[in-house]
Parts: sequence; structure tokens; C-alpha cells
Amino acid sequence: MLDAAAVAAPREACGILLGEGARIDAALPAANVAADPLRHFEIDPAALIAAHRAARAGGPRVVGYYHSHPGGEPRPSATDRACAAGDGRVWAIVCRGDVTFWRDGASRFEALPYRVRHG
Repeated sequence: MLDAAAVAAPREACGILLGEGARIDAALPAANVAADPLRHFEIDPAALIAAHRAARAGGPRVVGYYHSHPGGEPRPSATDRACAAGDGRVWAIVCRGDVTFWRDGASRFEALPYRVRHG
């Protein structure tokens, strides 16, 4: 996610979080197809469909999404809140070399603690 954000800057990077339950095993970069990728993100629908098809075929589940805030704060923006589905998925936000994680709850985003495991 950090590499994708660095490559995309000053545009917003985005992608799909794959895993199971509360565990994220992979972050799959996707094209940002937003009309204004300098200020917004929209994950390429073809990438989302492919990830969901792979999950139905026994692959990792789509547990959430990530995007970067190249000039913003490391928390959900007003635009993020307006576009959120309230579906309980995880949103990771990459900002200034750090990543924060949030649960897209029914009425608001909730900060999530996390631990990185190697190996």
C-alpha cells in the first residue's frame, strides 16, 4: 500500500484488501478510475468483480479497501464518509508514509487497532 501510494502521488492510490475475518493477507492494487483522481478515488469495477469472483471460487475474501490521502489527513475524509456503504468492511488509509485502519460502520467509521505479522 505504501509503495502504491508513493507511485500514484499526487493522485490517490487505491486497491482491495483480501483476507479472512479480521486478518488481511494481501493488498491488491487497482486502477483509480475516478474523474478527479487528485481528490477522489474509485476502484476499477473490473478489479472488484475479479476479486469477488476469485473469492467465490475459493480464493481470499474481499475484506475491505485501501486508498491514499496524498495531501490530506490519515483518517476518513468528509468525502469518504459520504461515499461509505456502512457495510462493515475495513478501509485502510495511506497518508504520509503511514497506514491507518477503519471499520465502515452503519453510522460512522471506527478506528481499528492492528498488528503487522511477518512470516
